[in-house]
Amino acid sequence: MIKRTLYFSNPAYLKTTNEQLVIELPETGETKTAPIEDIGLLILDHQQITITQALLAKLLANNTAVITCDHSHHPTGMLLSLDGNSLQSQKFQAQVDATIPLKKQLWQQTVMTKIKNQAALLQIQREENKVLLTYAADVKSGDSENHEAMAAAYYWKRIFPEALEFRRERFGPPPNNLLNYGYAILRAMVARSLVASGLLPTLGIHHRNQYNAYCLADDIMEPYRPYVDLIVCRIIRGNGKFLEMTPSMKKEFLAMPAMDVVIDGQKSPMMNAIQRSTASLSKCFEGKSRKILYPELQ
Repeated sequence: MIKRTLYFSNPAYLKTTNEQLVIELPETGETKTAPIEDIGLLILDHQQITITQALLAKLLANNTAVITCDHSHHPTGMLLSLDGNSLQSQKFQAQVDATIPLKKQLWQQTVMTKIKNQAALLQIQREENKVLLTYAADVKSGDSENHEAMAAAYYWKRIFPEALEFRRERFGPPPNNLLNYGYAILRAMVARSLVASGLLPTLGIHHRNQYNAYCLADDIMEPYRPYVDLIVCRIIRGNGKFLEMTPSMKKEFLAMPAMDVVIDGQKSPMMNAIQRSTASLSKCFEGKSRKILYPELQ
C-alpha cells in the first residue's frame, strides 16, 4: 500500500483520537479525520498550525516523516523516528562497519544510475545524450574521476529551454525554486525509508558533512533526482517563464510518492521503489548482496 502524503497550507489544529489524525480547520469550522497508519509524509506549510505532542508521538511510531516549511513555503525541517526497525542495532552496526571498498562500489553504482537516468531524461527532451552514456559507462570505484560533476555540467546546460539561461544554484532564479521543492520532498521520502530499513540517515556512503543529519539520504536520492527534473520539465512546458510556485505546481510534487517508476524490470510507485532501494542497501551492508536496486528512467 502506498502511504499518503498530507499537506496543510491553512491554519489548522492537529491532534489525535483512537489512532486517527483529527484535523480541525478554524476558518471553516470543519473537522476531518485520517488513519495515522496510512500517512507516510505530513507537510506543515502555514505559520498557524498547532500540533499536539500526542499526535507527534503516534506519527513517529508509525514512521511518518513530519516536514515543516518556512515563511517562503520551502521545506526546511524534518522529524523522523529513531526506532523504525525491529533489528535496529544490528543493522546500525553493519552500516558502521561497512568497509571503504564496499562504500566506493556502492557510490559507483549510485553515480552510474544517476547519470543513466539523466541521459534518459535528455532523450525524452530530444537532446543529445551520448556524452552522458559514455560518462556513465566509465564511472570507476568511488567515482574517483568525478564523472558525476562532469555529467552535471553537460546535463544542466541542456535540460531546460535555452530561453531560461539556466544555472543550477540553490538560491538562483526559477526553476531552481521548483527543483529545491521537489528535492526536499524526495529527500524526506528517502530518509523515511532508510529509517524503516533500520539504517542511520546520518552516515553516508559518499556525502560527509558534520552539519548534515541526512548524508545517506543525500546519497541514495541521487538516482531519483531526474524524476524531479522530469516534473519540472513538464511544469516549464505548461508555464513557460512563469515559474513562481503555485498550488497546482505543488500538487505535482506532492503526487511524487505515487509516481510510476521502473525498478528491477517492474513498474512500482516511487515510494515503494525507494523502500526497495533502502532495503537492498541494508542487505549490502550486511554482506547479503553487492547491488543496490535503483530505478531506471524510461
